[in-house]
Amino acid sequence: MALVAGKRSVMTLFTGPTCIHSHRVRIVLGEKGIGVDVEIANEETPSEDLLALNPYGSVPTLVDRDLVLYDPQVMIEYLDERFPHPPLMPVDPVSRAQCRLAVCRILADLYVFVEDLEHGSDRKISKAKKGLKEALIASADVFASKKYFLSDDFTVMDATIAPLLWRLPKYGIDLPVEGAVIEEYADRVFSRTSFQETLTEAEKEIRGL
Repeated sequence: MALVAGKRSVMTLFTGPTCIHSHRVRIVLGEKGIGVDVEIANEETPSEDLLALNPYGSVPTLVDRDLVLYDPQVMIEYLDERFPHPPLMPVDPVSRAQCRLAVCRILADLYVFVEDLEHGSDRKISKAKKGLKEALIASADVFASKKYFLSDDFTVMDATIAPLLWRLPKYGIDLPVEGAVIEEYADRVFSRTSFQETLTEAEKEIRGL
């Protein structure tokens, strides 16, 4: 798998086939049109190549010449700074800080359920499904306030929340009527070229593509 539109650089991204944090980084790469070789890694048994680059053997891992990054948020901000167009974070310090804080809130309030949804016991999965569904519905007004998440433009906030919304069928979560604005938002983001072209085959299967 390779993303090559508007090729400006040759990087390598080690990604899991359904890793939600890898998905975040791939969306940013797609939005920026950055040339990148995407290596699908086995998350359970990392290859020697990956372990030689990243002592944790974790994904995502981004390699750009001599630079190796293995924290997804660091990767995303690095890519936005190195390839500033189109910008995915505000330029002024106050708005930039608010954007960072919003991403932190998404990770703390919504992503907190992912580990149990994907690897927990039946009891933990049931509790996490309820928690995530309630947290999303409680945020419905935020999704309705702008075209994108808290913004009129696509940002790193969207690149963070979209992979989670894509996985709702996998997690067995159906949003009620109150979640219609979330579904409308999701459709806008899912229709973007950067989203469609950066899905792995395993991610496409989540929604029967």
